[in-house]
Amino acid sequence: MIITDTHTHLYSEEFDQDRNEMIQRAINVGVSRFFIPAIDSTCTKAMYELEKNYPEHVFLMMGLHPTYVKENYLEELQHVENELKKRKFYAIGEIGIDLYWDKTHLQEQQLAFRTQIRWAKTYKLPIVIHCREAFDEIFEILEEEKSADLFGIFHCFTGTHEQAIKAISYNMKLGIGGVVTFKNGKIDQFLHLIDLQNIVLETDSPYLAPIPFRGKRNESSYIVNVVDKLAQIYGLPANDIAAITTENSKAIFGI
Repeated sequence: MIITDTHTHLYSEEFDQDRNEMIQRAINVGVSRFFIPAIDSTCTKAMYELEKNYPEHVFLMMGLHPTYVKENYLEELQHVENELKKRKFYAIGEIGIDLYWDKTHLQEQQLAFRTQIRWAKTYKLPIVIHCREAFDEIFEILEEEKSADLFGIFHCFTGTHEQAIKAISYNMKLGIGGVVTFKNGKIDQFLHLIDLQNIVLETDSPYLAPIPFRGKRNESSYIVNVVDKLAQIYGLPANDIAAITTENSKAIFGI
């Protein structure tokens, strides 16, 4: 069984004490593909180190996370552009709008999101969207920028059924992780109405650990709990969930 974790922050300092062991645990349960989102320039070196140490398993994105859009965001965007010119990445991400923590930089977040969407089109790459309390703002920009060459993943999807359909209409797959196992997660109530072809798996580790690890540090091996939950929802064997979602990830990332 090959499982793809389409979103994991393996460079997080929360893994500093046992990173290699944690990655090996994931590989041992079938997670052989790890897609690593960027946050800002401070994580670039650590991402490259991961790729060097796990060249057959680790695939990198480049982008500026919306909560790191601050006063120096133009410098950070320049870093993203510089890295895109240097080497190959598999997506622009994670990018988007986050109004949960701070609404003061909405205009700058919108500009950064638009800019990075256009780079994705230039480099023919998918985008990986971070959206928190900002569905309307995200959809507004996707509506303006929509085109045949704009596609990607709506990371950590936690919206309604209607929002899921809308996201899919913009050529986005839904990134489903630990939230689907939560009693109050809500997405489990309608996910059976979404064709499995529109789903990819993720952990967002070290965040959002699934039941029975909720509240603890998440790690990529826990994605099997997400697979098992989706197997229940769709009435399919876990192997089929893993295979279909991995094929979906290949359609997005090209590998």
